[in-house]
Amino acid sequence: MLMRFFVPFLTLLFSFSSIAQELSGTELLEKAIAFHDPNRNWETFIADLKIIMKTPKSADRLSLIHMDLSRELFILTVEKENDLYTYELEKDSCTFSLNGSLTISDSDKKRLRLNCERGKMMKNYYTYLYGLPMKLKDPGTIINQEVEKRTFKEKQYLVLKVNYTKEVGEDTWYFYFDPHTYAMEVYQFFHDESKNDGEYILLEGLENIHEIKMPKIRAWYYNKDDKYLGTDVLNFIPDME
Repeated sequence: MLMRFFVPFLTLLFSFSSIAQELSGTELLEKAIAFHDPNRNWETFIADLKIIMKTPKSADRLSLIHMDLSRELFILTVEKENDLYTYELEKDSCTFSLNGSLTISDSDKKRLRLNCERGKMMKNYYTYLYGLPMKLKDPGTIINQEVEKRTFKEKQYLVLKVNYTKEVGEDTWYFYFDPHTYAMEVYQFFHDESKNDGEYILLEGLENIHEIKMPKIRAWYYNKDDKYLGTDVLNFIPDME
């Protein structure tokens, strides 16, 4: 009786191992993109998103985002407690307001870290994370061609290692894909891998936005001690007719 179950398990194990050995990093990335963005819509992506960020011992933060990648337009409106601030970036231009006013005191700018440098950082942050795995084809991305098989949280994954040129970034990233569907289910980054710093992010559910499958729920943890940092939940705001 034991052998009846043992043989299929070995078959599955060797099959999983052979997949990792056969695929290059570039091939794995292409399969993941085919799952998440089968019609290659990311390059012309236009949408309105609502993101609720929940963190321990802090009020929820509501972010409304308008992206129009063709126009290089990014508008972020954040509501937390009694503050409502907006960044609007289009190509090289940047403006920001607080509670509907462009006149903002220095103390409020400092308290909320309102400046165009941070606005550009937020644009890059949101377009990167919600543009994955498609953003891994951007210039400056270094794809490790050796695909690793790894068990994480008791599930087996095909793992893609990614580095960046110095001009783009210095962190090391790992992306975990389901070996059957190639869905992205975890990603992880290190500033210095030898110190086990950085964070890992567990992805749950999919939000289908203009035929792009984006992770709906992201839960963030420290690598070093698995400490929970927060969760953000994505919702698509349909076009207003």
